Order: sequence, then structure tokens, then C-alpha cells
Amino acid sequence: MTIHGPADGWVESPDGRRFWGRAGAAGLLAVDPDDRVLLQHRAEWSHFGGTWGLPGGARQFDESAVDGALRESGEEAAVPGESLRLLFASELDLGFWSYTTIAARVRTPFTAVVSDAESLELRWVPRSDIDTLPLHPGFATSWPGLSAHLDTDLHLVVDAANVVGSRPDGWWRDRAGAATRLLGDLSAAIDGGLPSALFVDAPASGPGAPTSWWPSTTVVLEGEARQATGPAEGLLVDRADADGDAAVVARVESILTSSEEARVVVVTADRGLAARVERLGADVVGPTRLLDALVRT
Repeated sequence: MTIHGPADGWVESPDGRRFWGRAGAAGLLAVDPDDRVLLQHRAEWSHFGGTWGLPGGARQFDESAVDGALRESGEEAAVPGESLRLLFASELDLGFWSYTTIAARVRTPFTAVVSDAESLELRWVPRSDIDTLPLHPGFATSWPGLSAHLDTDLHLVVDAANVVGSRPDGWWRDRAGAATRLLGDLSAAIDGGLPSALFVDAPASGPGAPTSWWPSTTVVLEGEARQATGPAEGLLVDRADADGDAAVVARVESILTSSEEARVVVVTADRGLAARVERLGADVVGPTRLLDALVRT
């Protein structure tokens, strides 16, 4: 059942086009283990009725794009948010209105159920067949860009000692406390997605291009920093027995040998470590780029 809220309504562009959602809108691009995408056949009475698009709709005021996409897909298609692993977000920002696509992989298969009058049908469509359907114009424009990034298996490996040591905030007086702060900041930032600019010098642009990512993230702690405590939701914390650099290299090697689609980005300013992981096939960014991303999020 659809319950209309204060953010439900049309926004009109300067050229007279109308867009649904006074606070913008968001949709969910869910890909299941059989490489099928969940699509909604839109009711005839709806905007661009009869076309196929993503479950989604208007965001509420003070609601994040992720929360909006998960709420709307739950209301329209009974999508259980806990069954998903978020991949990336792609935001179309027109200034006066925005639409954010949240791309996710289905970890636990589920049955989509038509839950309101906005859908004629819900269908898991093979990716190769999507272009054969009459698509919602917005989805048709963004689909090539979205599809190009769905197979990217992005990993972030953080050399915590190097990152903590890059900011003169007295970390040397309490190494475990400084590491705890880093874990907390990184966990909070990942919850909302990390900006694409963290991972590449020139992020892809255009319809469907990712604007933020939810990478699988490992933080390597060494020495006194291994005593770090506090929440680290969304992070794998590797408390190295001895050499932190060796633990970083081992983690990178493990990821790259286990997934052909894996792309690994290591955060460090240590030239020796950078050279070692680059030889394995990883990319390297400096601590400042990560710290800037944490501030922006």
C-alpha cells in the first residue's frame, strides 16, 4: 500500500518537464546470483506508464538516497534490505531535482511481490535482455553506464599506521586511541558510501556513472594500534601479528587471486609498500585522499 507523505509531489523544471519527488527520488538496481535485474512494469496510469524501470520513488525529507531506495523497493516489491550487498550509487543531479540509483548484489535470493498499485508486474530480467524491453526513459539513458560497473568487485585496503601518522593530532601519545578514531570515522563514512574520487583520479562521468561506492574494506593495524576498540561496522580489521606491511601485501594477494573481477585500492604513502602492492596489480592512493573523503562524508 502506498502512503503519501509531505515529499510526494511534482517538481517542474525551467523547461516545463515534471519530476516526481519534492526531495528528489531514488531507485534500487538489484542484481541476483543469476545475473538478473529486478524490474518493475509500471502501471499505465503512472508517469511513463507501461514502461519498465527500477523499483523506487520519492525520497522523504531528511532521508538518505540509500534509505529511500530501500524503503521504496520494500513497499513496492517486498525487497528485504538485509538480503543485499550495496555496490555503488549513481546520482543524477539537475540542481532543482535529483535521482539516485543504488546498485546492489543479492546475497540471499528472495521472491519479489507486487505490493501496491504502481506495478503491473515485477520480473527478474537477464541483463542481456533488458534492452529488448520498453524502458522508462530515465532508466534507458542510465542503463549502459550502470551496467558497465556492475561487475566491479571493489576492495579498499587501509594501511592504518600510515594514515594515522599522516595527521599531526598527537596520535603518538595514544596509538590505540588514534586507530579507534580512524575505525569509527571510516565505518561511519562507508555507511553512506565513499566518493568515487577516492578510488580514481578522474571518476567516470555521464548517465549511470558511479558517484560513490561501498567497497569491501580491510584495515590493517599493527603494534599498539592493535588494541583499538569501538565499533567497526562494515570493516574487516586485520590485527597484524608483526609486520603490518606484510599483512597488507598478503591481503592484496589473497583478494586478487580469489576474484578475477577484483580491483584493489591500497591507502598508503609508504613507497616501498606501494611498489610491492602495485607489482601485484593493486592501485595506490595517499592518506590525504582518504582523509578528505572522510571529511566530505
